[in-house]
Amino acid sequence: MSLTINDKAAAATAAEPAGGRARRRPNLGELLIEGRSLIALVLIIVLFTALAPDQYLTVDSLIVMTRHVAINAIIALGMLLVILTGGIDLSVGSTVGLSGVVAGGLLQGLHLSWADVTVYPALWVVIVVAIAIGTLVGWCNGVLVTRFKVAPFVATLGMMYVARGAAMLLSDGKTFSQLAGQPELGNQGFRGIGLGEFPPKEWLGHGIPTGIWVMVAVGLIAYVLLGRTPFGRWLYAVGGNARAAELSGVPVKKVETRVYVLCGFASAVVGLIIASELSAAAPQTGESYELNAIAAVVIGGAALSGGRGTVRGTLIGAFVIGFLSDGLVIVGVSEFWQRVIKGLVIIAAVALDQLQQGLKRRPAAPADPGKRPSAPEA
Repeated sequence: MSLTINDKAAAATAAEPAGGRARRRPNLGELLIEGRSLIALVLIIVLFTALAPDQYLTVDSLIVMTRHVAINAIIALGMLLVILTGGIDLSVGSTVGLSGVVAGGLLQGLHLSWADVTVYPALWVVIVVAIAIGTLVGWCNGVLVTRFKVAPFVATLGMMYVARGAAMLLSDGKTFSQLAGQPELGNQGFRGIGLGEFPPKEWLGHGIPTGIWVMVAVGLIAYVLLGRTPFGRWLYAVGGNARAAELSGVPVKKVETRVYVLCGFASAVVGLIIASELSAAAPQTGESYELNAIAAVVIGGAALSGGRGTVRGTLIGAFVIGFLSDGLVIVGVSEFWQRVIKGLVIIAAVALDQLQQGLKRRPAAPADPGKRPSAPEA
């Protein structure tokens, strides 16, 4: 069926943006800025492959680097939920250490002085208790922020010291080692959490560590949560304008509390993975992890003021941080220079994000009122 001249003119009028302004198409520079994190990741891979072709871009090396990325990515996804509401969580690193110490202490036996007996909990009990402790830290953060109106920075900074101090008290400042468990005690299998592989190495020659699969699972859950549930829409609404969201019926306090709980949960999972990989749990584990997580979220394009951020961007940001750090180690760059370079990358990411937002706020050029539209073709 063909359209008449009047039908085509009406369709063109309906498609024209309101206000008589032409829709401005993004130029090449804007597209490059918008995809900056992915471009940075590709450049990092190309650069270090050229510098160390026999060490960087190999299957074994990629698996190891991705396993390192998984640690930061899982925490970063929890941090993303908090940042979307306009908050921040500085206690994630300490939660990692505390959860690992709790697991290590339970695996080495819980001595009951009143009964003069040592109890060795089953592995599933160890996992549940360790994750519950990390979740409890997150809940405390949420309560401090929502009920007691403590600024997120201050509340989580305080919990950072509380959790780290609790880990040192529980371990007496020592490292719990030999966490493989014993068959006669029924607490074996802990090392499989971080060192397990699927499919087995015998099948394909290269096994995929459990930590990577956990990252994939957490990423999928976060994607569905943010993009397919009312809770995800609430997060963006709270971060955009908490007062307006509350007037619209969004349970702002519950939403803010839950994101801290989920962030604590993610940190506890990482604590278990690290303790399993090392077969040891130290109270110092997780130091500066909060900075890496925040960096991944920021590099991924999220706004620290809240209301803007994606799971895809956060994962790419985690890969940028991880592949850059491991690449610098492989080519032998000094640890001091590694910190400098990582800091410059974060600053550049924030600067480009501000540039992108400025370009988006730039109004489109108005249509020329003196120019008459040409008649549509028949």
